[in-house]
Amino acid sequence: MAPLGLKAIVGEKIMNDVIKKAREKGKWKVLVVDKLSMRMISSCCKMTDIMSEGITIVEDITKRREPLPSMEAIYLITPSDESVEGLIDDFRDPRNPRYRGAHVFFTDTIPDSLFGLLTKSRAAKSMKALTEIHLAFLPYESQVFSLDKVDSFQDFYSPFKADVKNNMLESCAEQIATLCATLKEYPGVRYRAEYKDCATLAQMLQEKLDGYKADDPSMGEGPDKCRSQLLILDRGFDPVSPLLHELTLQAMAYDLLGIENDVYSFETSGMGETRMKEVLLDEDDDLWLTLRHKHIAEVSNAVTRSLKEFSASKKMNTGEKTTMKELSQMLKKMPQYQKELSKYSTHLHLAEDCMNRYQGTVDKLCRVEQDLAMGTDADGEKIKDPMRLIVPILLDTNVGITDKIRIILLYIFMKNGVTEENLCKLLQHANIPPEDSDIISNMAHMGVPIISEGTVKKAKKPDRKERISEQTYQLSRWTPQVKDLIEDAIEDKLDPKQYPYISQRQASAKASAPSSARYGNWHKNRGPTEMKTGPRIIVFIIGGMTHSEMRCVYEVTQTNGKWEAVIGSTHIVTPPRYLKELQHPDFLDPNAPPEGTSPE
Repeated sequence: MAPLGLKAIVGEKIMNDVIKKAREKGKWKVLVVDKLSMRMISSCCKMTDIMSEGITIVEDITKRREPLPSMEAIYLITPSDESVEGLIDDFRDPRNPRYRGAHVFFTDTIPDSLFGLLTKSRAAKSMKALTEIHLAFLPYESQVFSLDKVDSFQDFYSPFKADVKNNMLESCAEQIATLCATLKEYPGVRYRAEYKDCATLAQMLQEKLDGYKADDPSMGEGPDKCRSQLLILDRGFDPVSPLLHELTLQAMAYDLLGIENDVYSFETSGMGETRMKEVLLDEDDDLWLTLRHKHIAEVSNAVTRSLKEFSASKKMNTGEKTTMKELSQMLKKMPQYQKELSKYSTHLHLAEDCMNRYQGTVDKLCRVEQDLAMGTDADGEKIKDPMRLIVPILLDTNVGITDKIRIILLYIFMKNGVTEENLCKLLQHANIPPEDSDIISNMAHMGVPIISEGTVKKAKKPDRKERISEQTYQLSRWTPQVKDLIEDAIEDKLDPKQYPYISQRQASAKASAPSSARYGNWHKNRGPTEMKTGPRIIVFIIGGMTHSEMRCVYEVTQTNGKWEAVIGSTHIVTPPRYLKELQHPDFLDPNAPPEGTSPE
């Protein structure tokens, strides 16, 4: 399947502006990358495409490499100390350079200090080209990007990391600006006013965008583009979404099955032996595309239905409900369809795995979590005594520590903070070890009310949109806050006091007459990489985004014909990972005496 959206745009840019640019007929080259650029390439380029453009091998700049002095190298690297040092090192010895020459492409603007080092080094003599391609983000899905900054949560929220915070934000601003430049957007930048550092990042980003706009005045031009907005939030804007057990396939699988690097591993039994199989869950798999945002209750049926359609088109017979066994029988009979059939078996497995984890424990938790998050039960009645809901779960020995912590936090948010004494009681009831209770106290660094002293006036929670008309499952009533914000921004209803603009773009005089997306474009078949011409809303969350929030941008884009929503973050979090980050040693005071010692 052809890549979509962000992945297609980035893939095209890497192929055209880097690989093909340095190509010389009949000459093979080496491609040297670092961590971020390797992840960028693997997420949106196929190895075969790169090889067909004269690249013979892809190497990691930080590892020991075989010298290939007869070949030239293309370097696609981030302008970091480590990568520039690696480049300089390759040409340090004039008698034995590692490569014959270097075509250097930096993902981003190189700092003057590093540029100085590079021009003074011997590598400068071997460089055939030096270009900044301004592409420093990871296209994770067609409408989702990540900056691949896994430590950003602690760097941003820990009071003991204040010294690195500014550099971290500066580099985020650089990276987000490259995203806007790649999408040719010059959006109005807005930020969440409640948390001071959102304004810092917004200001930095505006400066970078103005720089890009000065270089390329056509950036952000076009009908309706002046309505594009970029909204900067921090994880504290919605502390609830990363704690809930979500029941849509992608979010659920990543939460419960511990999927790392998008690889799902499972046991398959075929021909009488069981073996581990690993499958990459990504947008090349059209079945995954249609299933990932579906509620788990619909997934197995959807796989079976799609399998029936496939078998009917291939004149094969399948029963009403297809089991794994029948699938492996079909595979034996129809080996030529192995690729398609194994895709169905992967997704049946995935759904079954999720259901097995769900039944017995998670289903009980979901009911309580939804009631706490919504503040009302499935019938819309206000929850009067949340304590009654949570005590059975806290006392249940079959419920794990992290699940109990998720429930305690949701209870605290619902109450808008609890007293120190009540918190101690909750932790005691639930048998939470002291080192795990840090997760709860560290949450306060996010500006979220945890401990409230009876007298303080409590912060007002944002009003939520009524979504009565939307069909929901009882255990999936919560909608991530980001969906409200995106919809309000599109409809111009987002409160400018809470979400001020750094600078709002004026509608240009050449703005076109309004065209109806509903009637106007249905007959034009758009190519996969054709740019959307309507306005975009880009949301950036400092400190991690969840899979349920990623789902929201697709839902909003689907219902608003003209607008495209894109979401990005420093990195992607699942509930277990989010709690782990709150427990990170960076939140401990480095000057405090170690626990268990008495102060002198």
